[in-house]
Amino acid sequence: MFAVIEKGQPGEVYNIGSGEEKRNIDTVKAILSLMNKPESLIEFVKDRPGHDFRYSLSVEKIKRELGWEPEITFEIGMKNTVEWYLDNLDWMKTKLSDLKSYWEKAYYK
Repeated sequence: MFAVIEKGQPGEVYNIGSGEEKRNIDTVKAILSLMNKPESLIEFVKDRPGHDFRYSLSVEKIKRELGWEPEITFEIGMKNTVEWYLDNLDWMKTKLSDLKSYWEKAYYK
């Protein structure tokens, strides 16, 4: 973020990510593994319109223009993220409740 703040051009978009392409299912499996949970917990549901099967951000622009490089791998980032959420369960429960209300209004009515 500091590279964008210090060197970025106003109005430009800079993708920040690991540069590693991951399928959604692989991300879910990584989270389950970090939580020592079985993959049998995965429940496949009907896709919503416009569903994405993977996310891939090009970080070439931020590397080229700002000299930015990712400092951690996807795996380390996921581990840190899962640990943070587990350490902040009360915050997460509140946010999930808010999100559930949003989803119900946006996608199920």
